[in-house]
Amino acid sequence: MTGIHVEGLAAIALFYVLILAVGIWAAWKNKHAGEAEGTNRSETIMVGGRDIGLFVGGFTMTATWVGGGYINGTAEYVYLPGYGLAWAQAPFGYALSLVVGGLFFAKPMRSRGYVTMLDPFQQKYGKRMGGLLFIPALMGEIFWSAAILSALGATLSVIIDINIKMSVVISACIAIFYTLVGGLYSVAYTDVVQLFCIFLGLWVSVPFALNNPAVSDIKISAVKEIYQAPWKGNIKREDAWVWIDNFCLLMLGGIPWQVYFQRVLSASSATYAQVLSFIAAAGCLVMAVPSVMIGAIGASTDWNQTAYGPVPPKERDQADMILPIVLQYLCPPFVSFFGLGAVSAAVMSSADSSILSASSMFARNIYQLAFRQSASDTEIVWVMRVTIFVFGGLATAMALLTGTVYGLWYLSSDLVYVIIFPQLISVLFVKGTNTYGSVAAYVFGLILRIGGGEPYLSIPPFIYYPGWQLEDRIHHLTGEVEHIVVQKFPFKTVSMLASFLGNVAFSYLAKYLFESGKLLPKYDFLDAVLAQHSIENMDKTTLVNRNDMALSEMAPVKPRLSVQLAATFTRRDTLAEEDSSPEDSPNHKTLD
Repeated sequence: MTGIHVEGLAAIALFYVLILAVGIWAAWKNKHAGEAEGTNRSETIMVGGRDIGLFVGGFTMTATWVGGGYINGTAEYVYLPGYGLAWAQAPFGYALSLVVGGLFFAKPMRSRGYVTMLDPFQQKYGKRMGGLLFIPALMGEIFWSAAILSALGATLSVIIDINIKMSVVISACIAIFYTLVGGLYSVAYTDVVQLFCIFLGLWVSVPFALNNPAVSDIKISAVKEIYQAPWKGNIKREDAWVWIDNFCLLMLGGIPWQVYFQRVLSASSATYAQVLSFIAAAGCLVMAVPSVMIGAIGASTDWNQTAYGPVPPKERDQADMILPIVLQYLCPPFVSFFGLGAVSAAVMSSADSSILSASSMFARNIYQLAFRQSASDTEIVWVMRVTIFVFGGLATAMALLTGTVYGLWYLSSDLVYVIIFPQLISVLFVKGTNTYGSVAAYVFGLILRIGGGEPYLSIPPFIYYPGWQLEDRIHHLTGEVEHIVVQKFPFKTVSMLASFLGNVAFSYLAKYLFESGKLLPKYDFLDAVLAQHSIENMDKTTLVNRNDMALSEMAPVKPRLSVQLAATFTRRDTLAEEDSSPEDSPNHKTLD
């Protein structure tokens, strides 16, 4: 380890000041956004003025995915023997996730004028179900923020040997502060700067690392073993289903996140929302290239020729830190500091987005729509500010205190895939689903996923899927042997499909039982079939057949779009596209 580098600290401080200045400038520039159109201040914080253009929108959506976990994780898997490029699924998985999201989900969500991802669930399934679905969504955002903040602290400690806790706290405070001040505008504009820094910082580092005398030709080490197994990697036949399961999780499980839909819903039109998704998909692939090369460089290095020492990172259980290790030991100091700025940028660009997303869902879907429907706009703004601080502090505390933060994030992201994704398909595209089906789907998905166990958290399985194996894992440093159950069956995707089918089956079963009279109306305790439109069970997210209730809550966009929409439609089943322009009005299934 090296001592504290004054130049490194100065470079990071300069970078942080730049990010903070851009965040404050964006907040000041857009402080009156939405006022002319009559948009609430709270909504402006959540989705901007729904006027995010292609340039800023493309950058902020790309930066949301290209976080510390993305660039570090991609390099790690390319470097790891036995995995390699074949198992570095994040770039293609997330890129396809954005493509699928743009093709099928961006237009219906944006054109209906939702404010958060949970709006359609509360609209169709009620506020209680919205609260249940908020739990895995919140867990995903908070654990993701904690995981990447933890990675940042470790990265900074590798290169400049400063206190990990101090670096995490300072980074989190800056991200929380500019998110508090400017909401989505500050997050979006700082993402432009951060993405530029990530791209430039990593690409500047690659040529220096490639030309280090300790590094062999990466084209040769891709297919031939030099210092370790070829970094191209391979997929064994017995691991094929696991590979497919993980890829489906990235591709489809990357869609139902508030960080994604926050960008979709902030776009200036439904078509723009789709285009932003496609731009971000291309951006994710481009931004992965230097990470792949750094992982390949790590696999092609004779570490005995470097100051790192003869024991390679994989044997020190530091494979997850291969990117900062390459920057530190294979690049000149000034270059490694520049690359460090890139890693810091990647972390902050994801942490601020997740914190804002979690607070948006809580303030709107839990506080306002479930408990305080009469809350003023100012009250909602203050609730958002408090929860930004609380959730940011919670993520920071977890990053500092919890050793299993990555395990928590893996499990929560699985739950987002298994529980929320099938519910999102049902609520947007399947007519007739109701709260009974939604509850059944939630329970099915939760039991089937938790039943498979989670090795990262030492949670043993109570469901042994076909093909399971008992493996011994030896800790390189302590020599401890851990016996874990490895599920070779694609149980995550099967759990997701079971959750979706359960939603449809139980929804139609409940509908049949109540409407046929086999069950009395008094047993409709969730008010999901016969009592769905009763006055006493209405809340602000339930659009019902009443002539005196205009559709103003769910679709305030801009006067040219939303005023006539609010005046025209009072029923959910007549809600079509927001625009009458040809490109924004294809035939589209509506909610039942």
